[in-house]
Amino acid sequence: MGWLGLEGSRALVLGAGGLGAACAGGLAEAGARVAVADVDGARLEALKGDPGLAEADVRLLVADLTRPQACEDTVAGAVDELGGLDVLVHAVGMNDRRPVVDTPDELWERILTLNLSSAFWTGRAAGRRMRAAGRGRMVFFSSVSSLLAHRHHGPYAASKGGLDQLVKVMAREWAADGVNVNAVAPGYTETELTREYLARPGMREEMTGLVPAGRLGLPDDVVGAVLFLASRRAAYVTGQILYVDGGRTLV
Repeated sequence: MGWLGLEGSRALVLGAGGLGAACAGGLAEAGARVAVADVDGARLEALKGDPGLAEADVRLLVADLTRPQACEDTVAGAVDELGGLDVLVHAVGMNDRRPVVDTPDELWERILTLNLSSAFWTGRAAGRRMRAAGRGRMVFFSSVSSLLAHRHHGPYAASKGGLDQLVKVMAREWAADGVNVNAVAPGYTETELTREYLARPGMREEMTGLVPAGRLGLPDDVVGAVLFLASRRAAYVTGQILYVDGGRTLV
């Protein structure tokens, strides 16, 4: 993966489950030094058994990213552990599928805080440091739900739509400082976090039928896009939302 130019890069991945873990493994394979933050200490410890990270020097940070000071401290901790910060990957988030009229205020606030506010807080903290250094890459996880009006996705879709605009504004403000900010927007992807939902009767067939490519996404499909956006090959790419969806948003 030398063509990516990620060897020796210092990367912080927020989120140790599913796609976050896959991104950490991909960055490590590309030669980056990686720190991973998550609220779940057990999930972080499980990374030590990940074959993709077996020989990597990965720093583990327990952090509750629903609080602004914790986000600031997490970025500062990663900078201390790694000796700087070149790449930020924001891969934390949650969804709770229910109609808007059945969504309580506390659920709305919880989803918006984790999916959107944490992106603002960590992006702001990383942005200050990257601007001072004159370089940096940020990749946030959006979703096809930021564009498509899926039923029972009210707070989630709102958070991802807001994230898309936040990415564009940060990209606009920091482009002249050498800091690129982009997002990947996956369609439905096969991970541990989606296994239970896909196991429901008829659900896998229904979801697959919506994808022109005829299959659901795999973690490697998404990781490849993240590595590109985090690399020197994407030096002139900023403020973009890259859909990794097998054509889902075309129909």
